[in-house]
Amino acid sequence: MEWLRLGNKWMATVASMWIQFSIGSYTFGVYSSVLKSSQGYDQSTLETVAVFRDIGSSAGVLSGLLYTAVAHSNSYSGFCGPWLVHLAGAIQNFLGNFLTWAAVVGLIKRPPVPLMCLFMFFSSHSMPFFNTANTVSGVQNFPDYSGTIVGIMKGCTGISGAILIQAYNTFNRGEPSTFLLILALWPTFVSLVLMLLVRNYKANTSDVKKYLNGFSALALIIAGYLMIMIILENIFSLPLWARIFSFVLLLLLLASPLGIAIKAQKEDSKRFVETLSFESNTSMENPKSVCSSSDSFVAKDLAYHELPSGEGQVNAALDDTILFDEEGGMNLLQAMCTVNFWLLFIAMVCGMGSTEAVLNNLSQIGQSLNYTTVEVNNFVSLWSIWNCLGRVGVGHLSDYLLHTRGLARPLLMAITLATIGIGNIVIASGFPGTLYVGSIIMGICDGSQWSLMPTITSDLFGVRHMGTIFNTIGIACPLGSYIFSVTVIGHIYDKEAGGDDHSCFGARCFMSSFFIMASLAFLGFLFVVALFQRTKSFYMLRRLKHSLN
Repeated sequence: MEWLRLGNKWMATVASMWIQFSIGSYTFGVYSSVLKSSQGYDQSTLETVAVFRDIGSSAGVLSGLLYTAVAHSNSYSGFCGPWLVHLAGAIQNFLGNFLTWAAVVGLIKRPPVPLMCLFMFFSSHSMPFFNTANTVSGVQNFPDYSGTIVGIMKGCTGISGAILIQAYNTFNRGEPSTFLLILALWPTFVSLVLMLLVRNYKANTSDVKKYLNGFSALALIIAGYLMIMIILENIFSLPLWARIFSFVLLLLLLASPLGIAIKAQKEDSKRFVETLSFESNTSMENPKSVCSSSDSFVAKDLAYHELPSGEGQVNAALDDTILFDEEGGMNLLQAMCTVNFWLLFIAMVCGMGSTEAVLNNLSQIGQSLNYTTVEVNNFVSLWSIWNCLGRVGVGHLSDYLLHTRGLARPLLMAITLATIGIGNIVIASGFPGTLYVGSIIMGICDGSQWSLMPTITSDLFGVRHMGTIFNTIGIACPLGSYIFSVTVIGHIYDKEAGGDDHSCFGARCFMSSFFIMASLAFLGFLFVVALFQRTKSFYMLRRLKHSLN
């Protein structure tokens, strides 16, 4: 019954997935209207509050520093372990969302705008704490498949909003203030219950890939199910029994990772017993075999270093800015002193800023191009689905290409940036139906960036300070979003708009903005190509090391 133990990397993965499923990303649009009306905000004030929510969700440097301080210890006694990061996130989530809900329903006196901005910041600042604890722990538990595990965790986050919206639509549809209370209670409860299961484990297993593929497949199945339900709810008015039935099916799908974890742990336990038995018998019958096995490994490792032309010279060709102590890795300051850090950061400003600007203005773009309200709602609702597809799919693909072809992950990032440029051009054209195609392209690319960026960070700078470094690079998202949304899209839209209501209709409203963003996306593409050229030898070495294990 060894597999019934909760303390293993598979149960840690399931606990992390469930916490990620509960976060509730991309949900501001659900309650923004009631927040605006209850507090008497105009549109400009509401946008200001929304900016602080965006800043909170992206500014995760503190979560990374806390994780580094408490999670890297030989034991988890006392105040050590990722659970402290989850606890900090849970406290912020509850305080931020509960106080916002209390202000909306009149439980407390209407707060001044700066105080409401602080509530919004706390509510969203909890997300980096959950993301950091779950993502970095996953990478440490499965270091050979970091792309896959990061994609799984980020994919679960991507559809978490759609999951909570389904719960809200099932039981409290039409009461946005109630959704705020759900945001305050549900993620806090789930994280507090499961946080002690999320730990780092040193044990290695020989065949983890098929089970990680199972987790990836389940995340995509859940995303597909949510996509079908979103489309049906936007087209038809489903009765209560149908909504309850569909939600029960969703809960069963969310519980299904537990089955994979139990099966994986059974196999690990069986293999562990067989290995102990084999080594015991071997050492008793022929003690010299152990030494010969060790000698053969050394010979194999030496052969690796002596590979003939090309691949054999990989180690010597490495850029000295990539080399680091594998146990410690680089800290934030050391990483920021490298060219690779800034190449990745600038590329993310161009890429993440562009996709975030499209998401923030998707409704207005649809209205200017004469799409119906139902179609616009579909665009917004389905964004998280395409986002999940990009996160899970590209994370899996990056591991596959690295282990089978030795292709550096920045190559996939370069392809993503080029595709973002194409997506901007597609939307800028303004032809009928192009917003469908463009939103799918941009949603998938947005997800792929959030999957690739943390993985590349762990590859180039090490895992120990991964949380701090990738959250610092993540600041590129709100920075780029502000540049594109305010100084580009907002400025050009206001120039094109006419009339007292400052509304604009037609492709001209956003055409110039999207061509500018396409140009900057291609600029980001060039920066990532430079990163690819600098790191391709490093990734070839990683592939060779993986083939030896």
